[in-house]
Amino acid sequence: MHVLITSDTVGGVWTYTQELVTGLSKRGHQVTLVSFGKLPFPHQTGWMKTLSGVDYRPTEYRLEWMEVAESDIAESRRYLELLIDEVRPDLLHLSQYCYGTLDTHIPKIVVAHSDIVSWWVAVHGREPDDTPWMRAYRRTVTDGLRGAEIVIAPSQWMLDQVTRYYGEPRAAQVIYNGRTPESFDPHQAKQDVVLSVGRVWDPAKNVVLLLRQGQEFRVRIVGWEREPGREDRLRNVQVPANAELLGPRSQEELRTIYANAGIYAATSRYEPFGLAPLEAALSRCALVLNDNPVFRELWEGAGTFFEKNNSEDAARVIAKLRKDSALRENCATRAYEIACQKFSASRMVEQYEQMYEVVSTAKAA
Repeated sequence: MHVLITSDTVGGVWTYTQELVTGLSKRGHQVTLVSFGKLPFPHQTGWMKTLSGVDYRPTEYRLEWMEVAESDIAESRRYLELLIDEVRPDLLHLSQYCYGTLDTHIPKIVVAHSDIVSWWVAVHGREPDDTPWMRAYRRTVTDGLRGAEIVIAPSQWMLDQVTRYYGEPRAAQVIYNGRTPESFDPHQAKQDVVLSVGRVWDPAKNVVLLLRQGQEFRVRIVGWEREPGREDRLRNVQVPANAELLGPRSQEELRTIYANAGIYAATSRYEPFGLAPLEAALSRCALVLNDNPVFRELWEGAGTFFEKNNSEDAARVIAKLRKDSALRENCATRAYEIACQKFSASRMVEQYEQMYEVVSTAKAA
């Protein structure tokens, strides 16, 4: 089967794309991959060099959630239409809502990785203001979901959110994201350090819970410290002596950082899936999780939860695991086992393969 997949090069969507494209290629499928947003760095594309049947087309068209993106969306739609005529794929696998309305007979799958409205509600406790731009965004998402043969979400919670705010899709399925266990090191001796991966400036990632003064544990945080275009955002964040901000790191660097950490703190208040806790689990870290609905859905029985958005309770749970090595190791092993059973890349790719066949057969009929 020949699948045209769209992606963007920022954050977890690109990691998800890497696992999916790699798995499809190794199973003999042909992939045309188109990325939007910023052009990737060389270290982001090295994984493609060993794959056969992958045709990569990077672009710099702005993404649909960015303001003043209307002209880019229109131009990128035209670009995709021409590309579809050129390569003639059997299926469109779209990581952006706006392409769900492409005028084509080829079956379209739209993946709901995240959206602005559910993000806003999780962060601010209310829906965003009804501005002209927000109305246009909602219309774009709604139309894209309706135009897809099927909508895929990485968690039931995320599927419920897009249904709630944009309407019922004609068909829908939850396929959990996956990572390759062999990409991580679960056997390294652990250090007495707490790790978290998340943009410091992003209130959805909520890593400020780990930056309170007076906390006794050593904490390392990986991720961008400043929001692009708003470099003054970090001025309101005081970094205590026990914390170390590592900035963004490559996947290879992260592998070592995960392997050394005894505890991973997943602090997000908004997380449609959360690849970082999965990567930590595959590195046999004990998971300490903010009590949000997605983490409950994915990690119930495999992680230790703290009261939602409560830094004091997070510190309490972390202290308990630090003091009890047997409990910590047991939690880490349980998280590792669940990660391998439920969230492997091979399982994700197999589910997508099965869904591709169903959608293609139904469209042909």
